[in-house]
Amino acid sequence: MAAAAQLLRGAARAPPALSAASRRWLGSAPPGVPAVRGGRRWALAAAGALGGLGLGLWRRRASMAAAEEEEEEEMRRRFMAPPVSGLRELRRRRRELGSRMELLIMETQAEVCRALAALDPGASFAVDTWERKEGGGGISCVLQDGEVFEKAGVNVSVVFGQLSEEAARQMRSRGKALKATEDGKLPFCAMGVSSVIHPKNPHVPTMHFNYRYFEIEEADGTKQWWFGGGTDLTPTYLNEEDAVHFHKTLKEVCDKHDLKLYPKYKKWCDDYFHIKHRGERRGIGGIFFDDVDSPSKEEVFQFVQSCAKAVVPSYVPIVKKHCHDSYTPEEKLWQQLRRGRYVEFNLVYDRGTKFGLLTPGSRIESILMSLPLTARWEYMNTPSESSKEAEILEVLRNPKDWVH
Repeated sequence: MAAAAQLLRGAARAPPALSAASRRWLGSAPPGVPAVRGGRRWALAAAGALGGLGLGLWRRRASMAAAEEEEEEEMRRRFMAPPVSGLRELRRRRRELGSRMELLIMETQAEVCRALAALDPGASFAVDTWERKEGGGGISCVLQDGEVFEKAGVNVSVVFGQLSEEAARQMRSRGKALKATEDGKLPFCAMGVSSVIHPKNPHVPTMHFNYRYFEIEEADGTKQWWFGGGTDLTPTYLNEEDAVHFHKTLKEVCDKHDLKLYPKYKKWCDDYFHIKHRGERRGIGGIFFDDVDSPSKEEVFQFVQSCAKAVVPSYVPIVKKHCHDSYTPEEKLWQQLRRGRYVEFNLVYDRGTKFGLLTPGSRIESILMSLPLTARWEYMNTPSESSKEAEILEVLRNPKDWVH
């Protein structure tokens, strides 16, 4: 007994080094152990009250607390802000696809933001978290007035609740057979990452990408799910080498999953980003898909993950190549006019913008993040034949295949 007492006194005088999480946990005794004044000494009471079993339990719980804190700190370093669903909840549901998708969009947001910030070191992203009272929320990361980017936004949203009648009507118009409950309710969950990047230099293209997941529960409990997304490029001036690089990067990703995907989704992109009232495409395309629910949830997720990982390598080399190119006031003016076309498409045709505006509680600032800081509309502006401006218009009116 004397030896045991001496050992315990020695432990009290020289406690082992503990992590911050363990030290916080030691501040109060665990359940079943009487509290003792002086948090660092309660282990003595634990040994007396529960014997070796109690001390073993304490050590295991302290170790678990330290491991959890290290994991949370590591996740904070990976992301721009804590996930909407919370770190603990995502860990608890880590095998579910919804949690894996939320982690993917968080990782994509951080990867793109850090890549863009490295190109524009004098500027920084404002990180804005928001909550939706109807359910969920999001994280908006926006850089403005940089040396390279006039405006670059990368948003994440995870929202859930009841689908509005207008949004349900929009989905039914695309062929979705949605069976609402007797009171007309349709529980839904939607999450995604979306970005639009407007560079300052007219020789650096605007780029957009979006990857999203929807899930709707019908009246009989059946769940419908689908993925959508894409990546596309909108240059002010045509550079064929850049166009080939961009499309080749996306084609290589698609080909790893199915050789039929790139030609199918490339055409879908050209058709979707069509400004019908102008007879022009918004840009030189890329890939686009929506309502994809086969061959399986896991296979589509893996494809979406590959596409998201291709965003930085498809675009950043183009920015590096041209961000210091010289340009004239006339070239800047043409960029402003092309931005006007971008605005027209987003406000008149874009499906994501419409869904956001029709969803109760949506955050308007995040939805309209896609719009440039400045744009211009001139009456009857027509570039001269054989000009660089006419060259890009020809491609926008008649899309071409950049890779085979």
